[in-house]
Amino acid sequence: MAGSKNGAMNFKSMQQADVPQGRNGKHKGIVTKILSDLDQLKDGAALKVPLAQLVEGKENVRSALNRATRKSHRRVATASDDEFLYVWNDAGD
Repeated sequence: MAGSKNGAMNFKSMQQADVPQGRNGKHKGIVTKILSDLDQLKDGAALKVPLAQLVEGKENVRSALNRATRKSHRRVATASDDEFLYVWNDAGD
């Protein structure tokens, strides 16, 4: 039975209307910037993102970027070296 009072609650409760909707993970800012720049990128060009700006690490940002691009049905490719993460639109040839 919903709402029955069979003892003390283990967790706090709140109004369902106040529950945050959507997921704004800690990588949302950088991923949003990368996707915005990819929209403006000319064919044959790549973004050059300094690894020093990726506070959470390149692997975590790559994973977040992968999730975002799959969700929006985009194809991008990445590469990296000791200083930069390179990201470009992948035509999928």
